[in-house]
Amino acid sequence: MRYSYEYKRKCIESYKQGILPEIPEGITEEGFKGMIRRWIRQDNANGYEGLRHRGYNRKWSPEEKMELIQKVLSGNSNESVATKAGMNPGQLHQWVRKYKIFGYNGLVDKKKGRKPKEGSEMKRSTDPKPLSESEREELIRLRAEIEYIKAENEVIKKEIALREERRAAQLKAKKQRSSKSSGKKDIS
Repeated sequence: MRYSYEYKRKCIESYKQGILPEIPEGITEEGFKGMIRRWIRQDNANGYEGLRHRGYNRKWSPEEKMELIQKVLSGNSNESVATKAGMNPGQLHQWVRKYKIFGYNGLVDKKKGRKPKEGSEMKRSTDPKPLSESEREELIRLRAEIEYIKAENEVIKKEIALREERRAAQLKAKKQRSSKSSGKKDIS
């Protein structure tokens, strides 16, 4: 449940006076007291503005995440570092865990969503960027090399075909000789 800024202020003031505000439905007394104490810590760390709901999810750069993680690794608690940063301690815990497993690369946001199906390509721009002079020369050289290799492959294929024809002719001649010689043996 999201609580308004005014409600949080009212609860903090009542709690500081020793009066427990009315507990919302679905929350235990201990859970509600813990929530108010968390609001008080946010208020002390960040002022009244720390209690306001921002209305958006902040994007943290890997450098900012690393700075917070270094504070936790140097001995500060997740709770205190997260409160000062104005964020959820559970999120900071996740970053620390990812850092311990994957290192700095674990802090970099990954692309989200389903991977594209094979064969479906993203629309590419129809205007290729112009080639530099050295790239154009290399392209011409590579095209000539490809033509040379294709011609070489054709020659090799023809040589293989000729060898196979010769081998087939030799086998045929050998077979005919063996059938003639076997015919002479049967007659005698």
